[in-house]
Amino acid sequence: MRDLLFEIGTEEIPAGYLQPTYKQISEKFTQKAKDLRLKHGAIRVMGTPRRLTLIVADVAEKQEDIKEKLLGPSHKAAYDSDGNFTKAAEGFARSKGVTPADLQVVDTPKGQYLMLVREVAGQDSLSLFPALLGNIIKELTFPKSMRWGSNTLTFVRPIQWILAMFGNEIIPFTYDGITSSNLTAGHRFHANRKLEVDGVSSYLSQLEENKVIVDPVVRRAKVVEEINAALKGNKDLVGGTIAVDEALIDTVTNLVEIPFGVCGTFDEKFLQLVPEVLITSMREHQKYFPVVDAKGALMPGFVAVNNTEVNDPDVTRKGHQRVLRARLEDALFFFDGDRQTSLEERVKGLDGIIFQAKLGTMLEKKDRLLKLVRIIAEQVNPACVDDVTRAALLCKGDLLSDMVGEFPSLQGVMGAAYASEDKENAEVVLAIKEHYMPKRSGAAVPSTDAGAILALADRMDSLSGCFGIGLIPTGTADPFALRRITLAILHIIEEKGYRLSLQDCFAKALALYGDKVDGSAGTVDTVIGFVKGRFKNDRLAKGENVGAVDAAIAVSFDDMNDCLSRIKAMSEIFKEPSFAVLASSYKRIRNIIKANSDIAVNESLLTDAAEKTLFTLFSTIKPQVSEAVEAGEYKKALTLMLEMKEPVDCFFEQVMVMADDPAVKQNRLNLLTGLGELILLVGDISKFQES
Repeated sequence: MRDLLFEIGTEEIPAGYLQPTYKQISEKFTQKAKDLRLKHGAIRVMGTPRRLTLIVADVAEKQEDIKEKLLGPSHKAAYDSDGNFTKAAEGFARSKGVTPADLQVVDTPKGQYLMLVREVAGQDSLSLFPALLGNIIKELTFPKSMRWGSNTLTFVRPIQWILAMFGNEIIPFTYDGITSSNLTAGHRFHANRKLEVDGVSSYLSQLEENKVIVDPVVRRAKVVEEINAALKGNKDLVGGTIAVDEALIDTVTNLVEIPFGVCGTFDEKFLQLVPEVLITSMREHQKYFPVVDAKGALMPGFVAVNNTEVNDPDVTRKGHQRVLRARLEDALFFFDGDRQTSLEERVKGLDGIIFQAKLGTMLEKKDRLLKLVRIIAEQVNPACVDDVTRAALLCKGDLLSDMVGEFPSLQGVMGAAYASEDKENAEVVLAIKEHYMPKRSGAAVPSTDAGAILALADRMDSLSGCFGIGLIPTGTADPFALRRITLAILHIIEEKGYRLSLQDCFAKALALYGDKVDGSAGTVDTVIGFVKGRFKNDRLAKGENVGAVDAAIAVSFDDMNDCLSRIKAMSEIFKEPSFAVLASSYKRIRNIIKANSDIAVNESLLTDAAEKTLFTLFSTIKPQVSEAVEAGEYKKALTLMLEMKEPVDCFFEQVMVMADDPAVKQNRLNLLTGLGELILLVGDISKFQES
């Protein structure tokens, strides 16, 4: 066994492309090795902006030998009436490079067939690697690829070299004019030279000696070490700590081959800016790490990470400071300018911003939000109506600010800042800031009712409007992010524990559009169906019992938190042995009663002991179940229903539902219908039988 070393040397690859590419390389090698019957040990994929590296330990010298079994024509087709081989048998043998005499007759489920059984010796691994590695390069996919020079194939960035070794032996192959070798390259600036590699054992150490840390885990740790050391060495920021952003650390790790930290400062006048403005300017635009004090407040400092070490760090520091200062000067100019006009005054200009071509302007959206937030607030918290309507009036005003024009990601944040400048109350300010939350899956939802209600209204308006003009997501296409919007609605309602009617909310949201959209009941049902589908996918992704989810939403989905309570109850009671029997019985009940809806039972027509027992128990527990359901005690309701398990079993064993007497037959159908309706107060438990 030998180790495999494979490196694709390139021009700088975008930082965001590296991690997904590591995964692709690992998966593709694993599958290809399996298909080729190549045994191997641990797989490591790593890289830097200038290289993608695959290291596989203990790869077998050759494929596994196998006994190949190839099925040929049937016995009937292979022999003529005289027992001689037919052309079918001869053709099959010839195609496999053997004679008909080499074939044997075997029994199969379809009868007797001819089969060729032969030993196939595995090929040397070295002879398989050129195609395997070349195909890995060819099959890698990226958000954007390119061609260069006279090359015909595409890749994320121009390929400069290919290193391919099996042990200490070069794997010879050519890919689009580039010939593999045992050469890699050091750091572009600190060690700009070719390095001859002996194999895996020397590869990592040789590169590290030449200022390249290939392992991203090691390089990430070095980034953290460098930023902390750089801050510690700055005497102007004593007591400060790095505001750690894990995603930014990952990005910076993938921007450098070896990190060098440098700490800089900026004028304290910029601290009057909203903290998010400073953070956005540093993190998103410059990839700098902000510095905060012991209380978490921003200090006038930052740490940058470079890919090169310089003789005079002060030169680099001043360069970073100059670039950041220019951005912050712009931000401060925009901020001061924006504050000259109140947020309420800006709202009037929203008629100049199109929300969606067929759905009108942002001013019209604001008018709808004013009405929709009131409708929702009156259902969940009437006390916040005034605050949330005021927030709805102002929440889109910052779209017209210069600051949001420069930093679109600060929508809401700047609106809150300007509302605070205008002396709006704290609830209104926070609602404006929070109404874009959650910004991504798993992110925090608004902390206040005003913020949550405004966030719901904003998203319900967008979802309803798009469905009202037929912009419904299909397949993977979702240009208006309606799936993400729907998940945000679901998560807000769940986290806040709101009990509200989705049917009513979406019907009102559609009605507020007037004749701009199709606001029919059919459109409302389509929206609810879409939301229900996202709800089901979300619950299953979180590990919920599929039967419980299907059973709950099949009965009612109007009140989402009520639906969640029923799912929880059924998931818990599902563990009871008698539940499966009751679920099976209900499925039988449903099949028998079909379209019957009458539940009136005439006791005088109950003649069999089993049906009398069932009716007596049903009459006893029905009010108890109804009371438990009314109180939202669904597990208690289901526990009561389980008491009917044995009487229902006896009923089906001893009673003929489809009696000859029409009145008796109808009476028994009515009894089963009433029983079924009682069960449906919680969920269609027959779904447990189908899932």
